[in-house]
Amino acid sequence: MKKLALAVAGVAAVALFAGACSSSDEPSTKTDAASVTAPAPKGAGNAGGGGTLTVFAAASLTESFTALGKEFEAQHSGVSVKFSFAGSSGLVQQLTNGAKADVFASADQANMDKAVQAGVIDGQPTVFATNKLAIAVAPGNPKGIKSFADLNKPGLNVITCAPQVPCGAATKKVETATGVTLKPKSEEQDVKQVLNKVASGDADAGLVYVTDTTSAAGKVDKVDFPEAAQAINSYPIAAVKGGQADLAKQFEQFVLGTEGKNELTKVGFGPAQ
Repeated sequence: MKKLALAVAGVAAVALFAGACSSSDEPSTKTDAASVTAPAPKGAGNAGGGGTLTVFAAASLTESFTALGKEFEAQHSGVSVKFSFAGSSGLVQQLTNGAKADVFASADQANMDKAVQAGVIDGQPTVFATNKLAIAVAPGNPKGIKSFADLNKPGLNVITCAPQVPCGAATKKVETATGVTLKPKSEEQDVKQVLNKVASGDADAGLVYVTDTTSAAGKVDKVDFPEAAQAINSYPIAAVKGGQADLAKQFEQFVLGTEGKNELTKVGFGPAQ
């Protein structure tokens, strides 16, 4: 009986010792499967593994940026590019009011400067292209418009952009340079609205960009005028503060690179100046 008591005491001592070891400060060699985080697959995250890139861009960039977005997606697995095209002034207002975006591309420096001053831009904007005005007319130019001054012909229905929109600001510069003050039937909030009114027959002529007439070939004809050189628009691009910085930078570089230049040149954009 005494021997049995001693044996029990010995087992208890061993158990006590084992428990003390397991509760000591020494790390346990046992792994809790529930607490293990699997390593992220290569390419995951904004560096090229997925996500949606939101780009706010001037309306005149619609065709070229849409094509570039598809190319960018093809080269960045899992990435989806979502565009919001509108007048640059309206886009700045949206960003200032808290709209979420990753990249902003403006049709002029003035609206990009407003975005910078509003504190919504991250880093230094970079000019990637230039553009100039042209007169959009119905196919065949039935009204015989040959110059900027011809837009003041009696009975002519002319449409322009609003002054705060880049194409409208450029129009005002041409008016100053020529001494010709237009009397438009309406002033639109982006250049595509002007183009569409001419294409639909709602207007006889409209001041748009050279690139818009190229994109709408067959729907409108283009009338060039020398005074357009007095109002060249520079197009800057920048990342938006609070957005996906790495992915935004990749898209910026893509636009500034060979792919971007090729696509922009197709529709008539000039090189950065």
